[in-house]
Amino acid sequence: MSEPLVLVEKSDGIATVTLNRPEAMNALSRALRRELVQTFEQLKSDGDVGVVILTGAGRAFCAGLDLKELGSQQGEADNAVAGADVVRAVEGCGRPVIGAINGFAITGGFELALACDFLIASAAARFADTHARVGVMPGWGLSQKLSRLIGIGRAKELSLTGNYLSAEKAEHWGLVNRVVPPEDLLPLCRALANDMLSCDRETMLGYKRVIDAGYADTLANGLRLETKASLEHIRGQTPEKIEARRAAVQQ
Repeated sequence: MSEPLVLVEKSDGIATVTLNRPEAMNALSRALRRELVQTFEQLKSDGDVGVVILTGAGRAFCAGLDLKELGSQQGEADNAVAGADVVRAVEGCGRPVIGAINGFAITGGFELALACDFLIASAAARFADTHARVGVMPGWGLSQKLSRLIGIGRAKELSLTGNYLSAEKAEHWGLVNRVVPPEDLLPLCRALANDMLSCDRETMLGYKRVIDAGYADTLANGLRLETKASLEHIRGQTPEKIEARRAAVQQ
């Protein structure tokens, strides 16, 4: 019996999702993309899961699309559509998603990493956008997200050369939050996930939604979104509940 393409481990409110094609550097075959979409759709409706960690098995996080399938009958357009579905599934799961970048994150794998809320990298991680090298245009958001994260000049340097970016430089450029030894990657991600779960879950998830919506809009509109969300949220609170949370924080 073959190994599942996506491994899911759930423990204490954390779901660790692992791409499991290590022999292919976790390249996104149609089957893997389909399983990944199904996995995140299931997590979206799982009330026991508060935070998701996304990582890869072996020496790569994800090497992008499976090149062996690009010349198949269904063709490249089908791959682009399916890949966009994967990104939307990750972004739309309604939970914070921590990208635990254990190794290579290349092109489509880079785009998958950018679907996460933030990234923690192993010292072995490497990033590359090879769209221009292989002669295809990105379709999963990389051309817009990367420049917003690291600045337009740095994004152009990466995307227009196809060169690799080390984990250390990725941290310096603000692409990843931290770089740790490989053996510390998942423990740190779990510790951060537990910190999130120690917050009031309704507020934490609502806060994520406000940040995401505002970041995709202008500052002025983002401020209006925050005010609206704050007023709606406070109507559902009681002085007793707020005092209980304050007391818990002060302990």
